[in-house]
Amino acid sequence: MADELDELIGFLSDRNPQVRSAAVDIVRGLTGGEDGLRALTARADRALPALLRLLASAAGSGAGEAAADSLVNLSQDAALATRLVALGAVDAAMDVVARRGGEQPALARSLVMLLVNLTHVASGVAALLQVGDEKVQGLYVAKLVRSFCRSSSDSEEQDTFEYVASILVNISKVEAGRRILMEPKRGLLKQIIRQFDSTNQLRKKGVAGTIRNCCFEADTQLQNLLSLAEYLWPALLLPVAGKKIYSEEDRSKMPLELSSALSHEREAVEDSEIRQQTLEAIYMIVLQDDGRRSFWSVNGPRILQVGYEDEDDPKVMEAYELIGSLLVGKGEGEQEQGGEKPQ
Repeated sequence: MADELDELIGFLSDRNPQVRSAAVDIVRGLTGGEDGLRALTARADRALPALLRLLASAAGSGAGEAAADSLVNLSQDAALATRLVALGAVDAAMDVVARRGGEQPALARSLVMLLVNLTHVASGVAALLQVGDEKVQGLYVAKLVRSFCRSSSDSEEQDTFEYVASILVNISKVEAGRRILMEPKRGLLKQIIRQFDSTNQLRKKGVAGTIRNCCFEADTQLQNLLSLAEYLWPALLLPVAGKKIYSEEDRSKMPLELSSALSHEREAVEDSEIRQQTLEAIYMIVLQDDGRRSFWSVNGPRILQVGYEDEDDPKVMEAYELIGSLLVGKGEGEQEQGGEKPQ
């Protein structure tokens, strides 16, 4: 078996494209099971470079898709993901997405999934952010955000770039990623926030997580956040506003974006993690004086009061109560307790 697998890996670099295609199809099948993954991991020194070469050279064929799928499965292992980054997998994936993504959406989707796995490791995040090269730093991220915002689809099967949402969560866990996303001239965070209206739950959850991570910079980047208040407050407050119709008096104290949405019954955001993330983001904003003032200006406390009445998840209720205790206990004063940095 070992000799056969070694021979199979050799076929990935065969001169005959039909041989390469047949070999990579078999490899893709092997990566779908634990035994196959274990055997290929033991031969990663040969298998990973061969798959990357095949991805680059055969991107316009079915062999390219098979290579991409194989790399997605293999890169679920953090050690292999780190090795792939060192072999230039981030650059290779971005290059193929740029050249072939429009013609081969299935290939582009697989490569975005590969980037999700690669950005679970620190070196992968640094490679995607292009840290260390000021001339191009953030260019890959900008391209992914542009594709993410242009390709939204009501059908999850057709949503080629939906997994960019998970990449954004990964890169926003580090300060360099948050800085790129929040840079006003780039306007990336504004584009991302506006995707919160998507019916795609993966997109919605990724946007919520990205906003939450960016709010860890509220102590130094509050004005940049509040400059997006028109989009930010609806994204953060509507998921935790409950399902009730708000009174005319309550709505008269809100901006149009909130008052119109709260003038009729709504479907609840079922994912408790989304509700908790938006509340954590609100908490980090209202820790700041200007953040509290902005929160009061949109009648935020009333929205949380009504939303709390509909909440039944203990962890989410705790997040409501934490904000409530801050508003009551500190008023417009300073709050000493901070949040925990994203992990």
